[in-house]
Amino acid sequence: MKILICFLFIFSFSEVHAKIQKATFAGGCFWCMEPPFEKLVGVKEVISGFAGGAKKNPSYKEVSSGSTKHREAVQISYDDELISYQRLLEVFWMNINPTDNAGQFVDRGFQYSTAIWVHNEEQKQLAKQSIELLLKSNKFKKIVTPVLNYTSFYPAEDYHQNYYRKNLITKTKYKYYRSRSGRDDFLNKYWKGNERLVWSKTYQKEEKAQLKKNLSTLQYKVTQEEATEPAFNNEYWNNKKEGIYVDIVSGEPLFSSKDKYKSGTGWPSFTKPLNSFFIIERKDTKLFQERIEVRSRFADSHLGHVFQDGPAPTGLRYCINSASLKFIPKDKLDENGLGEYKKLFE
Repeated sequence: MKILICFLFIFSFSEVHAKIQKATFAGGCFWCMEPPFEKLVGVKEVISGFAGGAKKNPSYKEVSSGSTKHREAVQISYDDELISYQRLLEVFWMNINPTDNAGQFVDRGFQYSTAIWVHNEEQKQLAKQSIELLLKSNKFKKIVTPVLNYTSFYPAEDYHQNYYRKNLITKTKYKYYRSRSGRDDFLNKYWKGNERLVWSKTYQKEEKAQLKKNLSTLQYKVTQEEATEPAFNNEYWNNKKEGIYVDIVSGEPLFSSKDKYKSGTGWPSFTKPLNSFFIIERKDTKLFQERIEVRSRFADSHLGHVFQDGPAPTGLRYCINSASLKFIPKDKLDENGLGEYKKLFE
């Protein structure tokens, strides 16, 4: 029986609690911290500003002088049904140097040092757990980024907002700055090809040889080689039964029939994940256009893509390959170790 244990964090599936949450991080130059979060599905807004200091509404010039004890920071508004705080923490760590408390890369001084400001006790637990996991990963021998109780955040001047995509001049300056500052080299060295912390050991991916035995040819090609199955000629595109869809490789619970809808595309389509914790999104440019690929967290299976042309309430269409999924009917949830989801269908 698979029971998800994410250290001390306990997910509640009995309540519908979709609402916009706040997350606040300092990672050096806020120009560099906006883009990684803005591209995430479920993130509604990212604002560059200043956090932690006592002075109200400080200017960029005042903060840059180091006199106000603010740090450059970003504040993120996110839908916790579409993206988890754990995922935001992962993205944060993958965009900073957590071993340097004198600033970030070429930007030296307290105002450029890193920090996590937590807005509630749940965020505090998860932030501390993420530090433990980062240390266990052996990527870094020490982590100096503090976890602090949130006090205040003040937006920076308008010209700092979305600096990296304002116009051709700022885009060029931004790319040049990232490259020359050493940030890109550092991140590529420590994080390239690795986009998640291991929050749980419960869901496992088998070795390649065993996967080939357990999966059909199509299932293997889709999940492991990012193939796409035929539209209107797959197992679940027109499935109307109640239940949940899990990863065919690991059993991770991914989508609910409650969020499934007829999109007309010929593939199973959902407005949101069952639990955003199990979903990883990546930029995909393979077909000469930028799309957002959807993968499972622990098995790292290719699932499909997410598009912004879906119905209310999210406006999203998670277009998923049936070959990546296994359907568990609502009356079979208990025997598959997924009894916690039964309340969804009562």
